[in-house]
Amino acid sequence: MKSDSTIKAVILLIICTFFWGSCFPIGKNALNQIHALTLVFWRFVIAALCLAVYLKAGRISKLSLSSKQWVWVVLVSAVGIGGLNLCLFTGLASTSATNGALIMALSPLMTSFIACVALRTLPSGAQCFSLLVSLTGVLMVITNGHFEALFSMQINHGDKLIFFGMLAWSLYTYFSQGISRWMPVLPYTFVGMLSGATVISVMCLVSPEVHPFAELWNSSMLGISEVLYIGVFGTVAGYLLWLNGVRHLGSANAALFFNFVPIFSVLTSYMLGQAVTELQLLGIAVVIAGLLLPRISLFNRETKICSEA
Repeated sequence: MKSDSTIKAVILLIICTFFWGSCFPIGKNALNQIHALTLVFWRFVIAALCLAVYLKAGRISKLSLSSKQWVWVVLVSAVGIGGLNLCLFTGLASTSATNGALIMALSPLMTSFIACVALRTLPSGAQCFSLLVSLTGVLMVITNGHFEALFSMQINHGDKLIFFGMLAWSLYTYFSQGISRWMPVLPYTFVGMLSGATVISVMCLVSPEVHPFAELWNSSMLGISEVLYIGVFGTVAGYLLWLNGVRHLGSANAALFFNFVPIFSVLTSYMLGQAVTELQLLGIAVVIAGLLLPRISLFNRETKICSEA
């Protein structure tokens, strides 16, 4: 039973990272028609409306949380969800989707580091191996094997913003593991969407050049469909699947699957007309191997123990 739930969580996390990875090239294309803050604003408004309808239809019982718990949930959501998206899409406006994917690929390392500091423990050998191999595969995919490009990569304002967004997301992933023990995933995600929408709404109000309603109204059908995709699949489905994975696998293990995000970003770019090389395909295989090998070793060890018993 536990094995089945683990396999289900893994599959859902892979689907989640596909949604998020595809948001990089799709979001980058949407920024040609609307402002970054407008994109993030509608992302959360659409997500909050979808979840509100779902919660209403499902007649979810009201939560009985303490004031301290509510403050903690809203704070983590505002920093993790609002902070990530504000920094990510604002940063993408002034840097490449490749740079953004590369920086976000550091999230598993950052999440593991946060967990080690908080718990005052060292990562296991299997975790270190998986992180190292997977990150190598990610770099192969993003740089197309030209690792020297990392040393000549220009760090601009957009890159710095995305780095802070990655840090906010890593904190959100770690703290969500504890919150999920006493708050169901659906209400927690809904609070996150409302928190994100509130943060972005304030930013839109203080930015006179941003006009969310007029910009969306004047967008093409393609632009509107891209916003809808990011709102429904990249936000509602993505966050629900991610939090479900964190709850079942823990923050450190779930964070490893974030390595799939740049892979799906590259594959989506290929579907939109960008070439993908054989070396990048090899990098994708390396990432998958980095995630699977430690689990295969653990499975063999458990099988041996069961046979001896």
